[in-house]
Amino acid sequence: MEKQFTRMIWRENKTFDATTTTGHHLVIDAVPPSGNDNGPKPIELLLTALAGCTAMDVLSILQKKREPIQGLEVYVEGARAQEHPMIYNTIQVVYRIRGNVNPAAVERAIELSETKYCGVNAMLRERAHITSRYEIENSYASNTNAAFEEPEHVAPLLS
Repeated sequence: MEKQFTRMIWRENKTFDATTTTGHHLVIDAVPPSGNDNGPKPIELLLTALAGCTAMDVLSILQKKREPIQGLEVYVEGARAQEHPMIYNTIQVVYRIRGNVNPAAVERAIELSETKYCGVNAMLRERAHITSRYEIENSYASNTNAAFEEPEHVAPLLS
């Protein structure tokens, strides 16, 4: 069993400095009036962890399949319960892929991430309903440096 840790040290108000197993540092905080908004709230980091975990999986799988991926963005949106502990009840994931990639390869990469490789997804889906969909933008017809806009509403394609 691989053990990992995070060390959290209180700085002031609701601001904490965190150090991870690998020596990376980040600041977490609460929003005013109880905090100074110096970093993300802890609950936000769950969505960030999910986005990072699945993005790394999907990218790796598509690269191993030699798909011509030129860009990847993962947008994750969660809705929280109104009562404490105010967990995420629903989470929507949108994969935006740039390049002339095979849609079947994208679907399989997402499926493998969701069902086999992403530990964050496995933990969160125990309590939250997670849906996902993807968009492919052929890079020949667009500016490869342009950022995707946030979707107004994310409709599930895969679940």
